[in-house]
Parts: sequence; structure tokens; C-alpha cells
Amino acid sequence: MKINEYYDDSANISLNGSIAALVPAVIIVFGNLSFYKSQEIMLLTIPFLAYSFICFHFYLFRMKQSILIARNMVHARHKSGNDSLFAARHLLLCSLNTHTPSLQFYFTNGDLAGRIKRYRRKGLSRIRPSKMYALYNPQEEAIGFFEVKGKGNIKIGAFDQERRYLGCFEKKKLTWRKNKKQLLDAAGKSIGAVEGSSVFMDEKVIHSENQPVLRLRRGWMPVEWSSYFPEPNTPVLSFSGTLSDKEKLLRMSFLINEYFIER
Repeated sequence: MKINEYYDDSANISLNGSIAALVPAVIIVFGNLSFYKSQEIMLLTIPFLAYSFICFHFYLFRMKQSILIARNMVHARHKSGNDSLFAARHLLLCSLNTHTPSLQFYFTNGDLAGRIKRYRRKGLSRIRPSKMYALYNPQEEAIGFFEVKGKGNIKIGAFDQERRYLGCFEKKKLTWRKNKKQLLDAAGKSIGAVEGSSVFMDEKVIHSENQPVLRLRRGWMPVEWSSYFPEPNTPVLSFSGTLSDKEKLLRMSFLINEYFIER
């Protein structure tokens, strides 16, 4: 899967919204013509028609972006890479809001690197109150898991492919406006904190030595990536330092809070 397919999916969501908005408008029109024949009742169709119009234009806009990206890939003689998600220095994030929301990761060449989405438990584990999310590679193989517990004070446990516990992300509510976010290893020892702005997206995972090892920010994207990612505000996840795959997986647990809880 490539980034142009994400824009295809996004366009189809807008098209479905446009069609769905027409249904109540059609019902109102036929009902009014059949029973009431009132001009005032016809005014009720305006919000639905306006929403349908807006969604349809979003559909056309997304389709245009998808076509341009596919054309750029052909002109650039696009080659697919075989790197794993954890080997990348930078990943671009796209959120897809369907009936099963997912957070998709892309390499800078437009290839899909992986995705996070809700994991459906099986058997008796389905009755557990916590929520489970999984990180999948492009082959749809689960390579990591995240378990969310709590509501006010949140704990997000990170597990590797074999379900071994790696540590967790914790968010504790200090006041109604202030939270403390930190990362703990498997032994419960603090290994860093998550700091960011409340105004715009710029989240940093700070190591215990006060060095940033992971950063998520919007509005920072090199121009050379724009041929595959036409929106300059596409969030970029950047790794620094020499973290292992499991260390990166643990630190990525804050993304669950960022995308599936807070936003």
C-alpha cells in the first residue's frame, strides 16, 4: 500500500458522507410533496444539501491529490523499500477515520510502513475492561501491542510481538489543566518524560538524561517530500539516538494517547 491509496480511501469516506447526507434530503422532499406540499418544510433540506456539497468537494480534492501522487511516483521511477518501520529515521503519520480508526505510518518515499488499530481479543480475554491496540507491519502481521487501562489516570502498556511486557506510558492528572506524562520500563523505573505544547502538535519523548529521543510535530516537513505528501501539515515522527526496536516500540506508546484518546 502506498500513500496515494490512503488519499483514495479518504476520498471514498467523503463520498460516502456526501451520499449519506442526500438520503434525509430525499426523504424530506418526497414526504413533503406527497403529504404537506409546504415550501417551509423544503428549507429543512438545506443543511443536508450543504453538507453533501462540501463532502463531495472534499472527495474531488482528495482524488486529485491521489492522482497527482501516483503520477509523481511514476515520474520519479518509484522503488519500494524493504526497510522495517523501526529502521526509519522519519515516518509520516496519517489518521484514517473509518468505522475502525487507524493511524498509518509511511516512509518518506510514500510506502506504507505500518499501522496502529484496535485489536480484537479472542476468547475470555474479550471481557477484560481494558482496550488493546496493535502495531501491524505492511503484511498485516502484529509486531507490537498496547493495552490501555484507566480513564482519568491512564496507563498504556507496551508489549512486543511475543506479548512480553516492555514497560508503559503513564498519564497522571495533577490539576484540571495539567498532566504528568512519563515512560516506565518493565521494572517500573522512570526512563523519560513526554513534553509538548498545548497549542500545537510538538510532542517530545525526553530521555532520563534530558535528551529527546522521539519527536512528533506538525508543520515541519522538508519540501522534497511534498511530491508524495501534498499537505505540509502532515505530522512527522522522528527518531534520534540509538534505540533498539523494542525501545522504540515502548516509546511509541504515547501515540495511543495522542491519537486514540486525546484527539
